[in-house]
Amino acid sequence: MSHWICVLVQTPAHAALGSVLSYQSPTPLPPGTLVRVPLGTRETLGVVWDADAAQASGEIDPGKVRAIAGVLEGVAPLNASWQQLVTFSAQYYQRSLGEVALAALPPQLRDLSAAQLQRRFKRSKNQPATAPDCAPSHAPELTPEQAQVVAQIEAHSGPFLLFGATGSGKTEVYLHAVADLLAREPQAQALVMVPEINLTPQLEARFQARFAPLYGAAAVVSLHSGMTNPQRLSSWLAAHSGAARIVLGTRMAVFASLPHLRLVVVDEEHDPSYKSGEGARYSARDLAVYRGHIDNAKVLLGSATPSLESWHQSRAPEQGGRYLRLHMPSRVGQDAALPKVRLVDMTHQPRNAVFSTPLLAAIEQRIARGEQCMVFLNRRGYAPVLHCPDCGWKSECAHCSAYRVFHKIDRTLRCHHCGFTERVPRSCPTCGNPDIAALGRGTERLEEHLAELLANVRRPHSASAAFPDGEPVRVARIDADSTRHKGALQAQLAAVHSGEVDVLVGTQMIAKGHDFRRIGLVAAVNPDGALFSSDFRAPERLFGLLLQASGRAGRDAALGVDAEMWIQTSQVTHSLYAALKRHDYPAFAQQQLKDRAQAGLPPFSAQALVRAEARTQEVAQGFLNAASAAAQHADVATPGWADALAQVTLYPAVPMSIQRIANVERAQMLVESPSRAALQRFMSGWQGVLHRSRQSPEGKGLIRWAIDVDPLAI
Repeated sequence: MSHWICVLVQTPAHAALGSVLSYQSPTPLPPGTLVRVPLGTRETLGVVWDADAAQASGEIDPGKVRAIAGVLEGVAPLNASWQQLVTFSAQYYQRSLGEVALAALPPQLRDLSAAQLQRRFKRSKNQPATAPDCAPSHAPELTPEQAQVVAQIEAHSGPFLLFGATGSGKTEVYLHAVADLLAREPQAQALVMVPEINLTPQLEARFQARFAPLYGAAAVVSLHSGMTNPQRLSSWLAAHSGAARIVLGTRMAVFASLPHLRLVVVDEEHDPSYKSGEGARYSARDLAVYRGHIDNAKVLLGSATPSLESWHQSRAPEQGGRYLRLHMPSRVGQDAALPKVRLVDMTHQPRNAVFSTPLLAAIEQRIARGEQCMVFLNRRGYAPVLHCPDCGWKSECAHCSAYRVFHKIDRTLRCHHCGFTERVPRSCPTCGNPDIAALGRGTERLEEHLAELLANVRRPHSASAAFPDGEPVRVARIDADSTRHKGALQAQLAAVHSGEVDVLVGTQMIAKGHDFRRIGLVAAVNPDGALFSSDFRAPERLFGLLLQASGRAGRDAALGVDAEMWIQTSQVTHSLYAALKRHDYPAFAQQQLKDRAQAGLPPFSAQALVRAEARTQEVAQGFLNAASAAAQHADVATPGWADALAQVTLYPAVPMSIQRIANVERAQMLVESPSRAALQRFMSGWQGVLHRSRQSPEGKGLIRWAIDVDPLAI
């Protein structure tokens, strides 16, 4: 006897095939079962979905329904809450069910056959669990602020927003919250998320040291895209089976199968890395909050500079707040203090000066005292552009509407958007002038210039035993270019921690999350650009980045008393810097929220972007404008469509900020509404209109289109 089952397969949202297909199975299979099914001429992984509805359907043609190829034995069905998470994500972010569900599974699970998976299970059972390679650590005594926060987490259901200063010990609160949970519930699992891969190793070391001696090394696993496919599969299976009690990961970990999830921690919750830039374009932070709701798990969001959306949600309950705000304003340590912020007015410095005289003197003083300094510039490469002063030629990318960045270390011009790379020309390609010059500065050039300025400075013997007395100052750089090779980042961070580096130059990779104990001074040399950006979120990002960078200074109580954050700016009277100087995030957030409320911007409205890509800008914009016009007269069956349409504003299509990448023209259309529910109803009904517009004459030449709900960049 055959049973009809519905199976999700991975097909994109714009595919006409659909992602929920019908198959035959010799036995009934519960929803969430992983199966291998034929799809065209290939075999692929699928997830059984809503089998009862499929059996009740009378529209299935038995002659066209194929049989499943097999069931992945040994893998328990994905539970109902995981299925609900996928369903919500697909509906909210306007993607297909199969696209979200299958993308959430480890790649190797999609590639292995049932027999290969069984062999892998057999090998893993025969391998003894390895002991942790770190010494056990004992939980330090909590500060009064930490103890109060832990008690509030125990007493309330959340969600929580932990507003803690940099260095206030938020990670220790996470460790205690997890420890209390695991001690209280023998099967409970915790999910701890960080925004970037490079923050995972140090967090894993702390969790392994705390919990591996109690629960075994296999109790703590990581999940992120930097792992190999076999490693990701092993961690996913450990979490899915319940063997892993703690899962540490980046945004992809929000979809991990955790059948006994009871606690979700989102560290640095403000970070834009939690928003996916491709596929479903989901926000892992927002999905973490939703997942806590459906799993009956507590959710703890932590940051020294919370996102304005989370800050707004943590207002008083009588004002509509949904999060409980927890405060930790003080740094750990008896004499610990937040760094003093110093503003240097660059209008009073020599023209084209990179480092002001006071800042350079302060760096030399820190080095003489055996301390380390950090210089922050969020632009990698040697220079943003090469140019010819005679004819005006600039190093534009032939395939993108952007400049290629000059990388001196390998003498290349490299496009950071499409990857197009060429050797630096010996002379101007247009006029032949050999004196082409670099414009602007990146971290590579900054590192070189700083080494020249400090060439006559000698490091004291006490700075590091690895260097004899009188050695030159060592300047090191950490950015995406210097850490391309495997293990490079860990080696460079180890050099900083050991004291071998005197001045560290880098991008935002070093500005957040790292616990550098010897840094006494942090400097931002050129942050003004974001003050006048057309992106309304730019001030929020700049404030958060600078405050996070300042938090790298004075983390050791011995340095905290006179730790400093230097900011070189031509806008010393700007309100953002005034709030930063006081470390007053609440005042900054209050002003930003007031401005956004007056302008009707998020979180006081809901937004979505529809992006289109084509060979010409006319086709991309034409498709979007045609779909917008069709929406006004479309006959849509979605309940409440007419009311939703009346509450939605569709702006005209415009080119994206970087309108051409890899010879593909890009345009976008902003959809906005004061009601999130109305926006969702409209977008759900508009999907069909977009599909029909794709087949219309206006859609001819269109390559692809995609929807981005709650975009971070407009």
